[in-house]
Amino acid sequence: MSVATIKRLEPLAGILKANQVTIEALKRALEAGGVDFIPENGGGPGVRLARPLESK
Repeated sequence: MSVATIKRLEPLAGILKANQVTIEALKRALEAGGVDFIPENGGGPGVRLARPLESK
């Protein structure tokens, strides 16, 4: 997914304007990169790194 595509997804006035296919593709790409999506658990949904960062 290109940077330009991601920039077009940035919400205006809190409203995300993207089709479901694009949102799902972005979610899959983030998950493949190690992002874990956390469902709402009383404090709201969120994200975290699914695995520790590798030290350089």
